[in-house]
Amino acid sequence: MAVNADEFLGGRILVRQPERGFRSGLDAVMLAAAVPAQAGHRVLELGSGAGVASLCLASRVSACDVTGAEIDPVLVQLGNENSAGNRLADRVRFVAADIADLPGGLRREFDHVFCNPPFHGDDGERSPDEGRARATHAGDLRDWMNIGLKRTVSNGTFTAILRADRLGEAMDALGSQGLSIFPLWPKQGEPAKRVILQMRKTARTPLRLLAGLVLHETDGRPTQEADAILRAGAPLDLVPAR
Repeated sequence: MAVNADEFLGGRILVRQPERGFRSGLDAVMLAAAVPAQAGHRVLELGSGAGVASLCLASRVSACDVTGAEIDPVLVQLGNENSAGNRLADRVRFVAADIADLPGGLRREFDHVFCNPPFHGDDGERSPDEGRARATHAGDLRDWMNIGLKRTVSNGTFTAILRADRLGEAMDALGSQGLSIFPLWPKQGEPAKRVILQMRKTARTPLRLLAGLVLHETDGRPTQEADAILRAGAPLDLVPAR
């Protein structure tokens, strides 16, 4: 398998990804920035790919423990190599697992769970590349939402990034109490293509639609706010205090 390396967080993280197929980028960094982990917290990523989001999270939050579950064993091996290469293997690991049939060690509750679920429904056009097709079509979105929330400890958070037009499907599974919605606007005045959802499990707070973040200036450069996340590793704060 041909791979090439990509830098994240201004070069703090170097990740080798498959040259062909699904490749993580901006979405993974934004997702990781939204997870409100702290030192000592245990975190689970569902569908971790080559490890970009988990490694970005661990780089930003020292002493948190992250496990990524990924169905593709080739990506699991690559993820663990990336973890070692970034000197994070002591607290970031990846295991081969179907999220619908997690191994016993992962069938527990975590302080935080996060995922970048498949973007397309069953009616979406499938890529001829098997790895990309699996990453973009594998499983029902509602299953990803339900499994993620199930694996989250009471008062912990479940976070996901998804296409804006699939927001209704996700809310059907999650409900609205304790849920925050954070749009990602491509440019000022343009409709959001992605949203970040974050639920505080068992919280009774009403639905919160947040201001969101504009990603790019009119000339295509990242906005100052987006650049602080993508290059400097700044966090996104979505959830109100407990």
